[in-house]
Amino acid sequence: MNKSIRKISLALLLILVLTAVVLMSGCASEKQDSTGSRDQGKEPYKIGAVLETSGNSSSLGVPERDTLLMLVENLNQNGGIDGHPVELTILDNKSDETEAVMAVKKLIDMEVLAVLGCASSGPSMAMINTVQNEKVPMVSMAAASSIVEPVNERQWVFKTAQSDIVTVKNIIAYLQGQGLTKVAFLYMNNAYGDGGKVAFTAAAKESGIEVVTEEKFEASDNDMTPQLTKVKASGAQAAIVWAIPPSASIITKNFRDLGLSIPLIHSHGVGNQKFIELAQGTADGVILPIGKLAVVSQIPDSDPQKEVLESYIADYQAKYNTPPNSFGGYASDAFNLVVNAIEKAGPDRIAIRDELEKNTSGFIGVSGVFNISPQDHNGLDVDSMVLVQIEGDQWKLID
Repeated sequence: MNKSIRKISLALLLILVLTAVVLMSGCASEKQDSTGSRDQGKEPYKIGAVLETSGNSSSLGVPERDTLLMLVENLNQNGGIDGHPVELTILDNKSDETEAVMAVKKLIDMEVLAVLGCASSGPSMAMINTVQNEKVPMVSMAAASSIVEPVNERQWVFKTAQSDIVTVKNIIAYLQGQGLTKVAFLYMNNAYGDGGKVAFTAAAKESGIEVVTEEKFEASDNDMTPQLTKVKASGAQAAIVWAIPPSASIITKNFRDLGLSIPLIHSHGVGNQKFIELAQGTADGVILPIGKLAVVSQIPDSDPQKEVLESYIADYQAKYNTPPNSFGGYASDAFNLVVNAIEKAGPDRIAIRDELEKNTSGFIGVSGVFNISPQDHNGLDVDSMVLVQIEGDQWKLID
């Protein structure tokens, strides 16, 4: 009898032990699943970029690529967007419009939330129909006003580089201040050059400035002496050039070689050190409107952009051991505008677009203070630029 009782007691004890083990195992398993979920992290948010990292416009696209790589690395190291890492895919459009369209279609197939790009106006323009039809937010880093105008046909398109008209207004103000009323206008035969020509021609007419000669050249041209010879004979008091390197550098060298002594004024398409390098010592004296990044040490501490500019320069310098330029700044603004919109709107393309358009006010960036609206998908005004002159291969603020 006692033996039977002991057997039953042992059996009951064994059952109790096994039950406890199972319960503990279940609790441990539940805790491990929860921890595993945290370890795996949240679903990545996908952003795409189409840039000119090779070809004629690579001097614009490469610093933009480097900026984006730096920013996404920093963002993910600090927890991403609400715990979601950002997965950035950068595709090279080879400075070609057809390549840009193929690239943006590939990114859309990858279900990116937004597209950044391009660095130049032609490829940016080429992508518009695709992003409009697919309803994907796009933030260009190029200058042509036509990228975002008319806004009712560009509902999904924004941009961070100052528009043609902003640059033109700064140039017109300089011409008027110097009493210069007759100018020559030279421009690249592409979307960027065409946009500059349209904006400048209209503003000059309104301001009483006469364009005495208008000369066009190809982005691939290696000698613009024929065009500049006409300028020399035109009686122009100043020459305005709307181009990007390398052609902007070539025409500058040709200008000096011909002995032209009138003021040479460029657009902000030459806002990088590559322009100066390719001009081979002939860039000194060039005047242009540019973002404040190039002369941050020369602007007052009270400027609302100064802290943002200094932070971007410090990060870029530490990462790449070289200073950034305006084009990298356009990429910084594009990335940060999109990240800011995703933080507020979540991973929804329509909500991101609406956030960019309706709630981007007083956003302090590298390129200026952005006030985007349903009427203005750039959001920068004349105060986003300063006038500089190149001296000793350096940018010097004109007082």
